[in-house]
Amino acid sequence: MTVTRTARLTGAALCAALALVIVVWLLSDLAAFRAPAELLWYWAGDRAFLLRHRAATSLVDPVLLVAYVATAYAALRSPLAGPALAVTGLTTLALRLPGLWAAGIDALVTTLLTLALAAGLVVTAAAGRHDDHEGEPGGPARPRTGPAVAAGVLCALAALVWAAWEAHWASALPVEFTVDRFTGGRSLLLPTLAVPPGWLDVVLTLLLLTAAVSAFTRARHARPAGLLAGLLLAGWGTGGVATALRADWFAGLLQQETDTLLSVLTSVFAVLAGTAVMVLLARPGERRRLPYRPVAALPPAPPAQPPPGW
Repeated sequence: MTVTRTARLTGAALCAALALVIVVWLLSDLAAFRAPAELLWYWAGDRAFLLRHRAATSLVDPVLLVAYVATAYAALRSPLAGPALAVTGLTTLALRLPGLWAAGIDALVTTLLTLALAAGLVVTAAAGRHDDHEGEPGGPARPRTGPAVAAGVLCALAALVWAAWEAHWASALPVEFTVDRFTGGRSLLLPTLAVPPGWLDVVLTLLLLTAAVSAFTRARHARPAGLLAGLLLAGWGTGGVATALRADWFAGLLQQETDTLLSVLTSVFAVLAGTAVMVLLARPGERRRLPYRPVAALPPAPPAQPPPGW
């Protein structure tokens, strides 16, 4: 399946609008913080600046900004960007849904606008598609078998790790804190646009499972799903590694508490696995070739001097 030029331009415009919404909030946060480095540490989990500033954005926002730019570029460059538009739109819908019950009119308006734009991406990808012939050289390129299987294994393993962490927190924390992890309760002191951690874990787990299954089956949406899952995974891991470096946990890693040790190892794994998935699926895929047609099956060539009425 390919998408029409109109749908591609519309999808690129919607991605640009989604990116613009995040840029506006990022500029607001940069103006509130004294230095960009403070905002970066805030995204990584350092709350030392909480007494002076409170950011509206979280680490998810710059990651989604990269995803929107990449999707817009893909839509402008290739007629095969339909799956990328759909995956980006559906993921945005899933991540931004908790903003509907967030406090503050600014957050609610931003959430409604973002959800409308993301829904527009999904509708554009569905309404703008048209059938292509599987034998055409321009047909959708599926990932190669080796890289697809390797990426699928990494995504499946990461999904199991995230599901295990969420089960751990559900059993270790009181019920009210567990609920807050999914609803964004006030006890968490989250940024205005932040995705509740429990909700984020569930969305990331489902996205990783989708990417794993699509990679194993070499589906047409395997590349956009895997690339987005790898980007979110690497982004989350980068924040965790940065927090560990700032707290100097690597110096005495084996002496840390079990939860801290496992958290650091998970962050390192997320960076490596997410990066590997993106590298594996970014490689050119296999395009279908035009099937051989014998000469006899071709229409006859016109005569050198066509008769009248030819």
